[in-house]
Amino acid sequence: MPDLEDFLQRLRAADAVLVTVARAEGSTPREPGAWMAVFEDAVVGSIGGGHLEWQAIAHARQCLTAGAADAAPRRCALGPSLGQCCGGVVHLGFELAGARDGAALRQRLARAGTPVALFGGGHVGHAIVRLVAELPFSLHWIDSRDEVFPDQVPAHVRCEHSEPVQAAVRTLAPGSRVLIMSFSHAEDLEIVAACLRRQRERADLPFIGLIGSKTKWATFRHRLRERGFDAQELAAVTSPIGVPGIAGKQPAVIALSTVAQLLQTVPP
Repeated sequence: MPDLEDFLQRLRAADAVLVTVARAEGSTPREPGAWMAVFEDAVVGSIGGGHLEWQAIAHARQCLTAGAADAAPRRCALGPSLGQCCGGVVHLGFELAGARDGAALRQRLARAGTPVALFGGGHVGHAIVRLVAELPFSLHWIDSRDEVFPDQVPAHVRCEHSEPVQAAVRTLAPGSRVLIMSFSHAEDLEIVAACLRRQRERADLPFIGLIGSKTKWATFRHRLRERGFDAQELAAVTSPIGVPGIAGKQPAVIALSTVAQLLQTVPP
């Protein structure tokens, strides 16, 4: 993720104090595991902003100057004394970090995101890849056309050329959220059918989303019934995809609406 890469690059040249949310109680601005890296002249990442973050930065720089960090997390109540009305309690860990710690920090902070399988390298697919760069997803991007993938993709995006494209459904990570938006309706239909067969066998795809109109889905539904899928199985497909009420048809708008819908499927 961009913040992590920025942190590790800066860490090669200067020491930092890594501030992490070790524990959170009640209403808090960030979840356990959230972090920021405090350098003498820069801050990367965030633990939620506001006065809590300002005080944490000041304390981290004191630790950096002293060359020593707190042995135990510091308890911070988010009440009037901090000017924040969240009402919860955050326990912050502080630790010194240097260039020698880069590999271990990469492994520790690069948490695996929720798996998403994106079928389709068109305009909306590209827009979705750009959007998820800083979101908690691990993206598996699949197309039957090898030339559609850009030379550079974010670190948590894996590209796969699959011909036929629906063959990739068998090897998707369990728990994958599936987005189907290939260049052809024929491919879309085969991908949906493959997902429904996998659901019948394993029931491990919690979201199957198909781009298109209500008319397209009505046609697909009829064809899938002819293939033996019943109404309960077809109910696993969300089509059209996207948050209801967002009417724009520009690729960026569809992508934003779709990614927002995906975020609704991720447990807090």
